[in-house]
Amino acid sequence: MSVQLRKPRYAAIAGVTALALVLAACSGGDSEDPQSKPLPTITGNPAVTLDVFAPQSADTNLATNDFTKLVKQKLNITVKWQTTTYDGGPAKEKRQISLASGDYPDLYLLIPWVDQFSTADLLKLGNQGVVVPLNQLIDQYAPNIKKALDSTPEWKAMATAPDGKIYGMPQWVDCFHCSYPNKLWMNSAWLKKLGLEQPKTTEDLRKVLQAFKTQDPNGNGKADEIPLSANVRDSLLPYLMNAFIYDPQGQNNSGGNNTTLVLNDGKVDLQANKDGWREGLRYINSLYKEGLIDKGAFTQNPDAMQQQGNHGGSVILGAGTVMHSGIFVTVGSADGRDKQYNAVPPLTGPSGANYASYVFPSIPGATFVLTSKATPEEQIQAIKMLDYIFTDEGQRNGQFGSEGKAWTKPGPGDVALDKSLTPSFKQIPLKPGSKPRNSGWGALAQYNNTAKFRNSEVIDTDIQSQPGYERKLFEATKLYAGKEDKAQIYPFWKVWIDPSLASEVATLQTNLENYIQQNSLQFVTGSKNIDSDWDAYVKGLEGLGLQRYLEIQQTAYDKVPK
Repeated sequence: MSVQLRKPRYAAIAGVTALALVLAACSGGDSEDPQSKPLPTITGNPAVTLDVFAPQSADTNLATNDFTKLVKQKLNITVKWQTTTYDGGPAKEKRQISLASGDYPDLYLLIPWVDQFSTADLLKLGNQGVVVPLNQLIDQYAPNIKKALDSTPEWKAMATAPDGKIYGMPQWVDCFHCSYPNKLWMNSAWLKKLGLEQPKTTEDLRKVLQAFKTQDPNGNGKADEIPLSANVRDSLLPYLMNAFIYDPQGQNNSGGNNTTLVLNDGKVDLQANKDGWREGLRYINSLYKEGLIDKGAFTQNPDAMQQQGNHGGSVILGAGTVMHSGIFVTVGSADGRDKQYNAVPPLTGPSGANYASYVFPSIPGATFVLTSKATPEEQIQAIKMLDYIFTDEGQRNGQFGSEGKAWTKPGPGDVALDKSLTPSFKQIPLKPGSKPRNSGWGALAQYNNTAKFRNSEVIDTDIQSQPGYERKLFEATKLYAGKEDKAQIYPFWKVWIDPSLASEVATLQTNLENYIQQNSLQFVTGSKNIDSDWDAYVKGLEGLGLQRYLEIQQTAYDKVPK
């Protein structure tokens, strides 16, 4: 099953805290462009050894992995792995230390939601000659990469620096349900028992939550129901806020736009100081005061929320604002409780607002980064390896593992996730209790992950079954798709901040995000008054450098080719 669970993904835009070490280890000033000279013409696949730095999961051994062996067989590449953890903090630190030492590898092969190079990293290291531009390599030796970039303008814009160079390759992951992360999943069995319909407006929601709280929908005679909950990663605010003002936020630490940046008539602006934001907070506060929102919704982690959904005995959770219901209830639960939860479309607020948050599903920066340590021959073989991964065959073998072991061709009656597509492959489930296969590289090989590739996978047609869960998410997301305000979307994924300003921007962004999050929580819980304290809150945003932050973002946005 290929459920794309959302991991913590985006860091703040381009912090450069560790680059001082890197730059100290490198010679100052502009270096000669390593690709100012023509690349050699190489036919065949000469034997090379690539030193590759990569994260390695606990159930994978990259050195003995099936796909590592396939790379050796097809391309004559022997990989010497330098591995780090999937834990983002230590992984980033180890990568930065490797750069600062000057003894860095030929290739960094990373995973965006673990750690990757930011756009500021790429510009600085490219200027220092540490990172090798990929343009000529792609033009001469990577037809599949070239075709993918040329056919996907947004990807090409994300990959190409303002100077026209591609300093590293970002992954393209066209995950449909990940693009609309702020959904509401509600217990349909409770609605049916109480004779209620799914809410369509904010006031409908209030009435449903009141019924969940007071009418014993789980039938155990106890007032133990939790009407609505969330967690610190899957914030409760965006889904509800979108009934008052377009809120582009993704998940905390994962969506790249927690400062609520938007475009207003082409000008970069902030939503979190607008009247609509204030009215949204007022509404959410009213639900909180009535005891309709779990008090832990703003402080508990996803594991704690899952304990609510998996509560032993009676079902106690009525609804949750999460990307997918598997975040708070085990998919395939023995008692079938996971089948009770269905997605509720965006609500309409009192002024007619009816939006869904949209998050660009791919991450600016780079995960495939060649360094100056690689010889021309090694660079060519490395780009050929990536070019193979860009093929459908390479993606299947790279992500999942070997045919017949990890995936198989479709059979009679098999249906693609998108029923309009011809099914192209089917994953082979791992039997319960079996050892991990160690067959594919997983997310390390997730590059040309287009909607066509993803959605041509065979998925069970029973959306309430565990094998059909991905289809349940696909169908649910159709309720949200198109409800984003396209005119207001700020395309942060193709905005390159001047590296000399990267540290300042990272500090401003962190301070503003934390301030907005903390004050929103205080307004919702009532520790601050939405009427008497609002003006001071807005003034505080200005004191944290909001205008400077918007100015820097505007300058960078104005340089984006329109």
